[in-house]
Amino acid sequence: MNRYEKPASKAVRLGLGYVGIFLVLLFIGLPLFWILMTSFKAKGDIYTVPVHWLPPTWETANYEDATSRVPFWKYLRNSIIITSILSAVEIVLGVISAYALAILRFPGKNLVFLLIISALMVPSEITVISNYALVNSLGWRNTFVGIIVPLAGVAFGTFLMRNHFLSLPYELIEAARMDGAGPVRLLTKVLLPISLPTLAAFSVITVVNEWNSYLWPFLISDTDKVAPLQVGLTMLQNNDGVTNWGPVMAATILTILPMLIIFLALQKWMIQGLTSGAVKG
Repeated sequence: MNRYEKPASKAVRLGLGYVGIFLVLLFIGLPLFWILMTSFKAKGDIYTVPVHWLPPTWETANYEDATSRVPFWKYLRNSIIITSILSAVEIVLGVISAYALAILRFPGKNLVFLLIISALMVPSEITVISNYALVNSLGWRNTFVGIIVPLAGVAFGTFLMRNHFLSLPYELIEAARMDGAGPVRLLTKVLLPISLPTLAAFSVITVVNEWNSYLWPFLISDTDKVAPLQVGLTMLQNNDGVTNWGPVMAATILTILPMLIIFLALQKWMIQGLTSGAVKG
């Protein structure tokens, strides 16, 4: 900012910034607030005109209905299993591939990175038919393997972690090598400890993305044996077109809650990881 800028001009800019932040929070927060309030409303209170933002009477029956009408806890277990395994695989492969592309030297490294980046330009929906045919031929339908393996792509993680590793001081890497650090020790003892903010951002984005995955698990899972929560939510909607939105909103809140807790716990590191470009000495 120009040091000769007038205080009035600075105040206007700050005011416009706060107005923008408020509008963004309004557009994001209002739907979430409506979902939360609807989850505590009786069925007759949801469709009242004019609309009541707050429940006339607070009830928890929707939460009881949401967890009893469908095997909610089994869907929750499936989501935890799928998200945990898939996220762990993506994070490990993303870090290792990024380390190889940023630190190691081998022929065709730039070409490999170009091919990985090109995967980011291909919508996942394009590969659904071929993946479905392959998974079905292998007999992996209605299995965790059939859900996890086709989704275990690491293009985004490789891109994010590679750029971070390249931003680290090269003198630090050379000093570690002079001290006798091999590739594994260099990664685990030197690079990862100073990359925790970026790694946390990568982890949070990966976990949230896999937790919210719907299309592929919906196509592969026909029963509650392996179906995740996102598929289970559709079971709460009646096929005759008359849906009791109270239990659906209650189940939605229960589905959002784990990711909200993870984000709140790691938000500081996530923001720092996405905004910091290098290690400052």
